[in-house]
Amino acid sequence: MFPALETHLKQTIPDPYEDFMYRHLQYYGYFKAQRGSLPNSATHQHVRKNNPQYLLNGSLGEKDDLIPDTLQKEKLLWPISLSSAVHRQIEAINRDSHMLSLPHLRSRQLLYDELDEVNPRLREPQELFSILSTKRPLQAPRWPIECEVIKENIHHIEWAPPQPEYFYQPKGNEKVPEIVGEKKGTVVYQLDSVPTEGSYFTSSRVGGKRGIIKELAVTLQGPEDNTLLFESRFESGNLQKAVRVDTYEYELTLRTDLYTNKHTQWFYFRVQNTRRDATYRFTIVNLLKPKSLYTVGMKPLLYSQLDANTRNIGWRREGNEIKYYKNNMDDGQQPFYCLTWTIQFPYDQDTCFFAHFYPYTYTDLQCYLLSVANNPIQSQFCKLQTLCRSLAGNTVYLLTITNPSQTPQEAAAKKAVVLSARVHPGESNGSWVMKGFLDFILSNSPDAQLLRDIFVFKVLPMLNPDGVIVGNYRCSLAGRDLNRHYKTILKESFPCIWYTRNMIKRLLEEREVLLYCDFHGHSRKNNIFLYGCNNNNRKYWLHERVFPLMLCKNAPDKFSFHSCNFKVQKCKEGTGRVVMWRMGILNSYTMESTFGGSTLGNKRDTHFTIEDLKSLGYHVCDTLLDFCDPDQTKFTQCLAELKELLRQEIHKKFHELGQDVDLEGSWSDISLSDIESSTSGSDSSLSDGLPVHLANIADELTQKKKMFKKKKKKSLQTRKQRNEQYQKKLMQKLKLTEDTSEKAGFASTLQKQPTFFKNSENSSFLPMKNENPRLNEVVFLFLTLCHTDSLTSRISTSLPQGDKCNSHLRYPNLTVPLGARKH
Repeated sequence: MFPALETHLKQTIPDPYEDFMYRHLQYYGYFKAQRGSLPNSATHQHVRKNNPQYLLNGSLGEKDDLIPDTLQKEKLLWPISLSSAVHRQIEAINRDSHMLSLPHLRSRQLLYDELDEVNPRLREPQELFSILSTKRPLQAPRWPIECEVIKENIHHIEWAPPQPEYFYQPKGNEKVPEIVGEKKGTVVYQLDSVPTEGSYFTSSRVGGKRGIIKELAVTLQGPEDNTLLFESRFESGNLQKAVRVDTYEYELTLRTDLYTNKHTQWFYFRVQNTRRDATYRFTIVNLLKPKSLYTVGMKPLLYSQLDANTRNIGWRREGNEIKYYKNNMDDGQQPFYCLTWTIQFPYDQDTCFFAHFYPYTYTDLQCYLLSVANNPIQSQFCKLQTLCRSLAGNTVYLLTITNPSQTPQEAAAKKAVVLSARVHPGESNGSWVMKGFLDFILSNSPDAQLLRDIFVFKVLPMLNPDGVIVGNYRCSLAGRDLNRHYKTILKESFPCIWYTRNMIKRLLEEREVLLYCDFHGHSRKNNIFLYGCNNNNRKYWLHERVFPLMLCKNAPDKFSFHSCNFKVQKCKEGTGRVVMWRMGILNSYTMESTFGGSTLGNKRDTHFTIEDLKSLGYHVCDTLLDFCDPDQTKFTQCLAELKELLRQEIHKKFHELGQDVDLEGSWSDISLSDIESSTSGSDSSLSDGLPVHLANIADELTQKKKMFKKKKKKSLQTRKQRNEQYQKKLMQKLKLTEDTSEKAGFASTLQKQPTFFKNSENSSFLPMKNENPRLNEVVFLFLTLCHTDSLTSRISTSLPQGDKCNSHLRYPNLTVPLGARKH
């Protein structure tokens, strides 16, 4: 099109970015080669563009090993989709093929206008932390370098069973298998690449452990070999070992949370090589909680790959002969509990999965957020940001959802709502409730639009991505429960919590935060309920209970107000709800969604499905509208109902104690904490203190300190040193006695003592301290007795008659009256 211009540019214009980098590197002494030895940036960028290794570079400020192409292709989750503006730029450039051949046009650092004009400008620098964008693929999950990760992508479809899934009804004759272990059985799967106890997280990388992935499952001996093949080295999986103890019977050991020796509750693993007509028995042998919903009818979840592919059927509740009982293998440490169940697989040669609850992985979240970012309507009112990076370098996402305001005053008047989930990674219930909330608040429903008009929503859909990725139940890679560390000052050890708290602190400076709610899961109680905080300010008395009561009325077959609790225990001071409440958020809650199901209304004795939990996210939005309705009728009615419920509760408590109480007077002055039971029945864990790596350092320092103290207590070498030490102690006792006497008001008595006592520091006996220590001890006893006599006489005069202090009783070995010793 412009041959003259093209020839001129080829001859005279170098790549601007190359020229800049050349001069920059030479200036700082990092590049001393000739200019011709510089690689051509256009060619270099072309290689990067077509190499999947660069597209999924998971490094975080460090060099990362390149992953093999096969792994990278499987890790490459989504293609690059360009925005409309970039498409227009590409179309404009394509109008002239000659222009595309120019080296500076092929540079990714330059941008061009839409009119084909050669007027390049530099691309804006990328942010330090990338914001989820349609212009580049998402970062693949980063694992600790000790973890082996298989190269298969695990994906499950969403599905709602057409019929209610009822609880298992125990028959009373369920078998309790005896645990035999690997001595009498055969190990068919064992995960060795896990951190040992006492170790701590050091570094991470995409794909986990370097090197070839081992085949951990046994090798089949032929088509007739019916041994199951186990696997759990994928996102959220956590099976540690499988032992075959009979033809169709297996004992399973769960992996503890990484860098800990506890928290075994969540399970998620895969089995292959199934047989249809056989009845299999699985027994998990190292659960830690003495109580479980499996004792009241909860069933495990099963997923059949063939069912999903052929019949579009997803996770469903299965299992018979379900029993939860104490393990008979007592090793003298903490007791273990077992879960056993039987099952028949639907197909031969199927690939099936078992799980404690419906999995929701970090990759699932990223797929969902990418769909939001690609939606031209939702992306207008939903801003996706990076709150921080986790310990392993995974992104902690922050969503800001609100409709654009017309004026600055309108924007400033909006109140905020903060919602979060998955601080406990094994509680995937929270992610499904969060997904239901996001589905609704991002929809075009009039109620959703109204909520976006009046609120600014700050949403943290996955606070602990590291724990979710590795299959932890409760902890982060610091080996600690993050929901006990919201007061932490250790930003480097608990970044997700530190940045969350500070984000909310800044938000409180800008606007009022009406509601804070953290979504959790509960393994010992059915239904859905809230834990809140009890406000002692009579101006807001019972106000923190209004939102839970409204939510109960909106979802009566799922939500139990009776199970809610508002007592703040000392062991819960570090939880999100208590810390945010103390920061000034009146309505601060932890939402607990059961792993089981409902005991209420039409859903009584049935398991919760994915759709049930997602519907609760909608009910949260609906309740927000009721709570903020300008017509306060509902609010007032709920307050009156709460007062009546509380009156009944007080009557009940006092009746149990056998006391009568008049509630017609100031009954509202009764402390609610005295009435309400604690939340000790919740899924709680005490804080284990510092993160693992700092705890180890603290232990080392403690040991060194003890050794140092022992060295200081080393016996003295010579008699002279021992005498000096002895004299120092004597003089300290003497000085202490004098100080005590002065403070007790004995100044006048001291003036009557001999001159050598009043001027003890200059007395003639002091120089003898190294000559005769026994003599000094006698003098010290003499002086002490003089003081004691004065003290005794004063006490005696102050006592009633008959209670006089008898010096001979207090000092039975003395044969001379104390008064005679003054002279």
